[in-house]
Amino acid sequence: MAQDGVDLETSVGYLLKEAASALRAEMEAVLRPLGMTVTHYSCLELLAQRPGLSNSELARGAFVTRQSMNVLLQALERDGVVSRPVEGRVGKVLPARLTERGRRSLAQASAAVRSVEVRMLFGMTEEEQSGARRLLRSMIASLREADDGGRQP
Repeated sequence: MAQDGVDLETSVGYLLKEAASALRAEMEAVLRPLGMTVTHYSCLELLAQRPGLSNSELARGAFVTRQSMNVLLQALERDGVVSRPVEGRVGKVLPARLTERGRRSLAQASAAVRSVEVRMLFGMTEEEQSGARRLLRSMIASLREADDGGRQP
């Protein structure tokens, strides 16, 4: 037990970070043979679920900077995985969409990522999995409320 710091064995924040780190490492491992990173996969998944997202929206959804997402989108466009108009309808916004090649790549990546999640949840009942999702959503909501000025002690 830490005297003046956080007890890493019982700190929910530390355990969440450790779980997120382990999950990311496993996702990177299954995506690497497909020529993808987690950010690459996240971008494709976001575009499949919300076609036409802008660079900024994709960056927020994938937890990267706009500059990093722009570099990734340029590479994905060069590879024929996404398409963007030459000119945006509004200002500089260039909504991106998956191409057929992108949908095929995403299907492979989704299966690989799903296998990691199945492994992560192995041994948990449906009820426990549902409870974990509920608790995580609650934690996220509490932190976002605090970001909106509703900080609690």
